[in-house]
Amino acid sequence: MFKMLFKLGKFKVTHYLPDNIKKCVIIAAPHTSNWDFIYAMGALSIMKLKLRFTIKKEWMKFPFKGIMKSLGALPIDRNAIKEGKKSGTVDAVVDLFTNRDELRLMVTPEGTRAKMDKWKTGFYYIALKAQVPIALAFIDYKKRICGIDKIIYPSGDFKLDMKLIMDFYKNVSGKYPENFSTDIELA
Repeated sequence: MFKMLFKLGKFKVTHYLPDNIKKCVIIAAPHTSNWDFIYAMGALSIMKLKLRFTIKKEWMKFPFKGIMKSLGALPIDRNAIKEGKKSGTVDAVVDLFTNRDELRLMVTPEGTRAKMDKWKTGFYYIALKAQVPIALAFIDYKKRICGIDKIIYPSGDFKLDMKLIMDFYKNVSGKYPENFSTDIELA
């Protein structure tokens, strides 16, 4: 199905995640359209990578549980965080990495399809605490290509690492380029 979608859309997967990377945080940008999710699922299917993403545990109940699980959702118990059983969402997600031999977790740091002044930076701290790399996934609508092109190993120097990430995305065109910026503040 996805190969047909890519053929009709004249898209190609041009960059692949190296096989030896079994655990990583995959950031997907730009995120300016609902189509991004469809193409991301397609690209990951073509790359033979299982999409995983976090979701509130409340979404993992009937009638959504089956579809969410099949899409790769991993539940996060926000009540446990509020009750002090977990120190925060970052630690809850780090636990997901600790308890698995393989986890490639997709995150959209913009958090929405609208233009943002700030990126959410939890992905960086998750990767740093879990000691896993950050894989830079992209969908470039102008060039009609997508993939995972660059791997960043968080150094702990947040500003330096984020500059590398932002520099990578400066030449990537979202479906609605006016809704994407790499010249932003970092929350």
